[in-house]
Amino acid sequence: MSRSDPLEDAVRASKAPAIARAAAVLRLLGKRGTPMGVQAIARELGLVPSTCLYVLRALVAEELVAFDADTKRYALDAGVLTLARAWLRRDQFNDLAQPQLDRIAREFGLTTLGVQIFGLDHIIVTAMSQSERNFQLSTQVGSRFPALVSATGRCIAAFGDRALSDLKPRFDALRWEDAPSWPEWCAQVEEVRQTGVAVDAGHYISGVTVAAAPVWKTGRTPSHALVAIGIGAALREELDGLKQALAGAARSLSEQLTA
Repeated sequence: MSRSDPLEDAVRASKAPAIARAAAVLRLLGKRGTPMGVQAIARELGLVPSTCLYVLRALVAEELVAFDADTKRYALDAGVLTLARAWLRRDQFNDLAQPQLDRIAREFGLTTLGVQIFGLDHIIVTAMSQSERNFQLSTQVGSRFPALVSATGRCIAAFGDRALSDLKPRFDALRWEDAPSWPEWCAQVEEVRQTGVAVDAGHYISGVTVAAAPVWKTGRTPSHALVAIGIGAALREELDGLKQALAGAARSLSEQLTA
């Protein structure tokens, strides 16, 4: 059975399909990082070219997308920065998390991320720090990942409001380099409930260890997470210390955010 297209699902579920299409175009242009033509955008998103052109013209009018008349290609425009700055100014998590991310990255020589959780749909990187050691993760602020993947996904499953059995279809759709079995993953989720920290040892990216600790802002489920990423072999002796550092930082952030 083939998987349905994510954009088609979003548009079908949305009461405002034009907004869903516009959001998909913005995400695609941000992900590609280079200008794209109408045909390429339409093909990538499964849109009718005329519909895609209509969406692009509307985004150009709002200064969210720029059009190059010489190359006939589109790219993100400065209006996106205005929206991003407004969000960053009001998001307390990033201001509080950045010093913690810098400290852990420097102490353990790895990459650290602050991510925001959007239910069971996805997570978005909102802050990051990288050490000066050799390993550097190829990601950036604004990157999106499936919610249940890697260590963060185990945190979401452990402290969410859904039974594990309800998560099986989403788990089956995840892409791993070395996927854990469903019973193995469920056992790891239960361990996260006990320890407060999740570890993915080479399942998501071969040879790479990912650790994550949930952060609460409001409500019963985590709103954010702190994530640390490094070479598995190099982290083996320091993993317990890293887990303690992540748990302590996440606990401190949760206390500050809910105060």
